[in-house]
Amino acid sequence: MVTAGTLQKEHFFRTPDQLRLLHDALLDLAGHYHWQLEAWAVFSNHYHWIGVSPADAVSLRKFISHLHTQTARALNTLDATPGRTVWFQFWDTCLTFEKSYLARLNYVHHNAVHHGLVPVADQYAFCSARWFALNADPTFRKKVLSFRHDHLNVPDDF
Repeated sequence: MVTAGTLQKEHFFRTPDQLRLLHDALLDLAGHYHWQLEAWAVFSNHYHWIGVSPADAVSLRKFISHLHTQTARALNTLDATPGRTVWFQFWDTCLTFEKSYLARLNYVHHNAVHHGLVPVADQYAFCSARWFALNADPTFRKKVLSFRHDHLNVPDDF
């Protein structure tokens, strides 16, 4: 699981176009670096994602660096603020216990609700909740949704 935040929790990705820029870059670069995303949510000042690593998991740092460089440059071009620092840092956690993994999948899918952006997770366009509802095996989806996500210790004070 990866969480990243903007510098000083600044809401740099405010508009739908800016959020789409970050969302699409995350999905595109995940494929480029052979990370299989299973849940994702991007917001104005942070993002979360859960993915299965490729055989060479050391690509994570390159993937995140590429994502942050590409999105900061594009955002700064849109905002006419060349050289502005956008990203602060990222945190990653290797999920090794099934219950922890399932609870965090549910957490990421419902993060937009947690932040008060939508009343129902699949209404938020910049996360995987709608994709998960439409594409996940119904038995697996039911299992994930059964896990509580409101008491997890995930850095998310954004």
